[in-house]
Amino acid sequence: MSEPWVTIIGLGEDGLAGLTDASRAALAQAEIIFGGPRHLALVGAGARGQNWPVPFSLDPLLACRGQRVVMLASGDPFWFGAGGSLAAHLAPGEWQAFPAPSTFSLAAARLGWRLEEITCHGLHAAPFERLRPILTKGARAICLLRDATAPKALAAWLASHGFEARLTLLEAIGGQNERIRQTTARSFDLTDMPPLVAMAIEITSGQGLPTSSGLDDALFASDGQITKRPIRALTLSALAPRKGELLWDIGAGSGSISVEWCLAGGRALAFELREDRAQNIRANAASFGIEHRLTVLTGDAAEGLTHQPPPDAVFIGGGGNEALFDQLWDSLPKGARIVANGVTLETESLLAGQHAQRGGALLRIDIASAAPLGRMRGWSASRPVVQWSAIR
Repeated sequence: MSEPWVTIIGLGEDGLAGLTDASRAALAQAEIIFGGPRHLALVGAGARGQNWPVPFSLDPLLACRGQRVVMLASGDPFWFGAGGSLAAHLAPGEWQAFPAPSTFSLAAARLGWRLEEITCHGLHAAPFERLRPILTKGARAICLLRDATAPKALAAWLASHGFEARLTLLEAIGGQNERIRQTTARSFDLTDMPPLVAMAIEITSGQGLPTSSGLDDALFASDGQITKRPIRALTLSALAPRKGELLWDIGAGSGSISVEWCLAGGRALAFELREDRAQNIRANAASFGIEHRLTVLTGDAAEGLTHQPPPDAVFIGGGGNEALFDQLWDSLPKGARIVANGVTLETESLLAGQHAQRGGALLRIDIASAAPLGRMRGWSASRPVVQWSAIR
């Protein structure tokens, strides 16, 4: 096309007054203007205005291809906004964008916070648990919240997880009705909330999750089928998680390996034969705020692997046999890491055979813990774990 047919405009609380000349020109020339009722009122869209359907869909806008169309979004349309969703449906020459300062930028400017030193979260359509990986003493975050009840609910959630925090509520930032109020998580007493609000959080006390692998076993829902902390730390070291990578976790048990992989920034497919254990995996994913990164598949793993996206790493914690290893080795992409643990003599023999046939590293892990022995203490040995790791 000779010129873009759709213009994505970021809008602040000051409406037309805060727009650039280019944004105003695009609005003046538009035949159709899509936005929420508040956005359409701020620019005086009139008869050209088109409300988004409920539930939200881009289909009405995409059906207008060839006409001059404007899409209105709050602040920066490409930061927790609909800009990226629309651009994914269009060729580069079909659209142009004129962003405004985001709510995060405006909030940081009011608070004097460095944006590069904080985290920003869109909780208007996500659970509070998404905050769990970043919460620790001294952490700062700015969150977009879903409605007028969310600030009090988030304050209660923080307190229930053992955190105290200074909270700043920022309403209608940049507009005539701007209001900034402060309170704390445990003494939240603010009322009269608008439907759209941002909350800045500064954690003053409370213990967050460690950033190293090997979380406390007690943090996981489990029926006892769990890769214990020391073994899990060694296993994750061998799996070598990297941000954005995909793990296949076969015989996932409680999903502890998948959870820690996702906390490191990856995605995981957890294969578990038993539905009751699959429920524990889902509960753990929700508790750690990574349910959007961890998918649980029940049934026989060998059958379920066929139609899945290729992994960067595979962990076999249970249910391994020679046929499965052959299937994996033949189908895995070059460079994929594979790690398998075993505690039985039969599995030890199987892993020794894989090492002899395919190389890699074979490790025997013997761990003992101090335990009462009469009136004194002695070493209580855990079952040895044999670990085979290799790169395809």
